[in-house]
Amino acid sequence: MSFLSRLFGREHRRDMTVGLSDPSLTTFLGQRSTGGTFVDADRASSLAVANACMSVISQNLAAMPLNLYARTEDGGRELATGHPLHEVLHDRFNETMTAFEGREFLVVSLLTHGNAFARIEWNGRGQVDALHPLHPRLVGVERLESGRLRYRVSPARSGASRTHVQEEILHLRYRLDRDGVMGVSPIQHSRETFALALTQQEQTAKQTTRAFRSRGVLSTPHTMSPELRDRLLDSWRQKIETEDDGSGLILMDGGADFKTMSPPAKDAEFLESRKLTNMDVARIFSVPPTVVGITDNATYSNVDGESRALVQRCLAPMARRIEQAMTAALLTAEGRRRYFVEHDLLGLLRGDQKARFEAYRIAREWGWMSPNEIRRLENMRKIEGGDEYLSPLNMTRQGEQEGSNDGQS
Repeated sequence: MSFLSRLFGREHRRDMTVGLSDPSLTTFLGQRSTGGTFVDADRASSLAVANACMSVISQNLAAMPLNLYARTEDGGRELATGHPLHEVLHDRFNETMTAFEGREFLVVSLLTHGNAFARIEWNGRGQVDALHPLHPRLVGVERLESGRLRYRVSPARSGASRTHVQEEILHLRYRLDRDGVMGVSPIQHSRETFALALTQQEQTAKQTTRAFRSRGVLSTPHTMSPELRDRLLDSWRQKIETEDDGSGLILMDGGADFKTMSPPAKDAEFLESRKLTNMDVARIFSVPPTVVGITDNATYSNVDGESRALVQRCLAPMARRIEQAMTAALLTAEGRRRYFVEHDLLGLLRGDQKARFEAYRIAREWGWMSPNEIRRLENMRKIEGGDEYLSPLNMTRQGEQEGSNDGQS
C-alpha cells in the first residue's frame, strides 16, 4: 500500500461509517412490480431463458482471449506478454481462480446486479498482480466531496468491514443510474417483464403439481345434506388428487356430474403467452432467440445471421464496456499511455471456414495482410519470407498514370 499512498495520497482506508450507495438496498427497494410479484436477481436468473442468456454472454466473453497490448512507435500494437497484468487477465486471476472463472463471475454479477467488483492487488512497481472478485451485495459505494469513489466491503461471514480507495477496486457498471455512481441491472430496469415471466412460471408449477387437472364443478340434481356433500368431496379429492396411478375410472351415483371450467383454448393461449414472454426476456439481454433455443421461426439463413448478430449487437458492446473499465482501473495514468486492454473477437467469427479463407485471400491479394499475419490469426507458426506484402499490378497512385501518358505523347 505504500506505493498507492505516495501516488494517490488523497484519502485513506479506515474503519468508519460512510453514506452508501448500496446496490443491495437499491435492488431491494425496486424489487416489487406493479402487479405485486417479488422480483430479485436470484428469482429472475432462475428463469430458463434468463439463465441461458447470462450463460451465453458470460461464457462467451470469458472464453474470448482478453489481452494486454502495448502501443508501438509505428502506430501498431503488440502483445505485452511480459507484463504481470497480461497473465492476470489471460490466465490466472489469483492463486485460487482462473481467468475464465473470474471473468465469468464478473459478467454474471454485471448482468444480475448491474455492478461487478474485484479487489485489486498491486505490487511494489505499481502493476496488478491479482484480482479478487467480490459479490455485489457485500460492497457499498460512497462518492466523496472530491468526486472520487470509496468502497466499503462487508465480510462474507464475520469480522469488520474494510474501506478501500478508488484505486483498489475494479468497478464494472452495466448502465449508469441517475446518481452516476452505480449501475442498473437489466433485471431491475425491466422488472415488469420478469414479474410476468415469474408469475407464468409459478402458474405452470401449480398446474404441474395438480397434474394439469382442470378445475370444475361437481353437481347433482338433488339437494344434499352437509354431511353427504363433505363425504362426496372427500371421496372425489381422494380419487382425483392423490391416486395418480389409479385406473382412471370413477363411478358417481345419484346423478352427480362434473363439468370442467378450463376450456382447451385457454391453455393454448397461456402457452403462447409464455413464448412471447421468453422472447421479451431474450430481447432485454440483446440475445437473438435462436441462440437461447427459441427456434419456432428458425431457418438456416436466420440462424447464421443471428449468430453474427450475437457478436455485433450483444458481445461486442459488453466487451468494450469491460475493456474501458479495466484499462482505466488496472493501469496507471502513465501505463495507459503505452498499454491498453482489448478482447480478441476474431475467435467468435471463425465459424465459416470458407468465408474466412476468402477474406484472407482478398486481404493478401490487395496487399494489406502478409502470410505471417494470416498464419498468426490461424494459430500457425511463422514461415520464412512470410512478412512480405503483395502490390496489385493494376493499381497506381493517382496522377502517376496521367504523368506517364504525357511523357509518351
